[in-house]
Amino acid sequence: MAVNLALSGNWKEAIKINLDILKENPEDTEALCRLARAYTELGKIALAKDATKKVLEIDPVNTIALKFQEKLKTAKKTVAQPSSQTSPESFLEETGKTKLVTLLNIGKKEAYENLDPGEEVKLLSYSHKVSVNTMDGQYLGKVPDDVAARLKNLIKMGNKYQILIKSIEPKEITVFIREMERSPKVGNVASFSPEKIEYVSFTPPELIHDDTPNVETTEEISEE
Repeated sequence: MAVNLALSGNWKEAIKINLDILKENPEDTEALCRLARAYTELGKIALAKDATKKVLEIDPVNTIALKFQEKLKTAKKTVAQPSSQTSPESFLEETGKTKLVTLLNIGKKEAYENLDPGEEVKLLSYSHKVSVNTMDGQYLGKVPDDVAARLKNLIKMGNKYQILIKSIEPKEITVFIREMERSPKVGNVASFSPEKIEYVSFTPPELIHDDTPNVETTEEISEE
């Protein structure tokens, strides 16, 4: 319940639930981290710092708390703008309609240091690349060329996509791209090719069959 409240942006209820959890177990670092995030979203920076400090007293190398501690150094003492509501179902995968992508050429730290998993960002399509930016226009990184080549054509023909932050690390940003609307011009062409099955060391090759169907290439899409 605590996780779902955070994902849906219900910060006041998230605070209540996590405080209840901490009454039962004062050293629950996950609850303390969620509490710090909720306080921050409501502009209660001092309380967020106290919660983060408690986490680090219990677990000095807690990576989430250390990362959040850095964010709090530049956090404003005002009520934050509400995050776009994101449910756990937003990250459910659908063959041909969703794609998990690790961005290349990551932008400046200032652009992403205050972003969190579940936040919505946007795609910008150019003639030579497809980039991912924050909703206020700050560059985060670019989509790998193979995915970008396909997306450029589909976006040009009218497809629409939702992009959510999946994870953020100092040198790696992963986003979840979902096809939200398919243009009639595209027909039955999938936004993303089905993942190819890869051999693994403990599986005999003769037990694996490549039944991946062929999909139209970006060149074929362009011709259509």
